[in-house]
Amino acid sequence: MSENKPIIAFMYDFDKTLCTKDMQEYTFIPNLGTTSEEFWKESGELAKENKMDGILAYMYIMREKARSSHIPVRRDDFVKLGKDLEFFPGVPSWFDRINRIGEEQEVIIEHYIISSGLREIIEGSSIYDKFHAVFACEFFYDENNVACWPKNVVNYTTKTQFLYRVNKGVLDLSKDEELNQYTPEDDRRIPFRNMVYIGDGITDVPCMKLVKVNGGYSIAVYREEKKSEVTGFLRDNRVNYIEPADYSEGSPLEKIASDIIRQMAIKDSLVRQTKAQLKEIGRG
Repeated sequence: MSENKPIIAFMYDFDKTLCTKDMQEYTFIPNLGTTSEEFWKESGELAKENKMDGILAYMYIMREKARSSHIPVRRDDFVKLGKDLEFFPGVPSWFDRINRIGEEQEVIIEHYIISSGLREIIEGSSIYDKFHAVFACEFFYDENNVACWPKNVVNYTTKTQFLYRVNKGVLDLSKDEELNQYTPEDDRRIPFRNMVYIGDGITDVPCMKLVKVNGGYSIAVYREEKKSEVTGFLRDNRVNYIEPADYSEGSPLEKIASDIIRQMAIKDSLVRQTKAQLKEIGRG
């Protein structure tokens, strides 16, 4: 892999973007003997009553309800839940197909997750190894490997910090000073113009808008019955495209992704040529 090749980052939300519903709803919530509606209602009420971050609230409810139901909350137990996730059509083969399109255009494709879901569950999924990095909520585990505290929390607005981490190549969450150091956009590992963000709903809007206004592309995916929820994103200039959540070969989503990769490859080549000419003038 040549370091001189441009890198294009495809970044994804996870729940209802790649998998068909919130990841807790496949196995974890049914194991509690409750319904998804009841679980999220309780989580929402806890957040509202205590003026609490909604993501911290769901993590607290996960841990407390599991303990009261005598369901193990070790790290390995959460990871095992990932095998039960169900994905939208074409998702399992999507990443390799997109990578091949990148190879044809002589660019490197990297895939990232930026999710308010649980990293441990994503880690147990069949597609985990397709990602360059996964940014999601995590628990801290005690000496018995039991969840005891939130380690990382990714809520709807803090999601945007991970765009800058990808942008600058600062993927270690402990390196805040390095993240905040000034670096000219064209000298960053992956300029925003080489970013694609794919999400499904209002919680993705800050990331979608940030990528779009900085020269990248944002795509909102949807189930047919939920199309009305994303049409406003396009009308309000928050995304570039809206497409059904169908990642199959030859789908409209794949065609748009292919066109975006080609366009980014051409633009990156032109930018590099301009920089080379300016450098030559400077030497002269």
